[in-house]
Amino acid sequence: MDWNRVEGNWKQIKGKVKEQWGKLTDDDLDVINGKRDQLEGKIQERYGLAKDKAEADINSWYDRQTWQ
Repeated sequence: MDWNRVEGNWKQIKGKVKEQWGKLTDDDLDVINGKRDQLEGKIQERYGLAKDKAEADINSWYDRQTWQ
């Protein structure tokens, strides 16, 4: 998985992230700034998920994206 593509295009991609994880605020997305570990942590925090579940959800979301 090439997460660098997400980091490099974060401004365009964060809308898709917000569609998937609506509990994330615009401030959260600004802080995350494309960093996978930050996204994972915020998803865990907002949704009360375990680390492995948040990671699996991110992987699943990423794999479904058409821009990869």
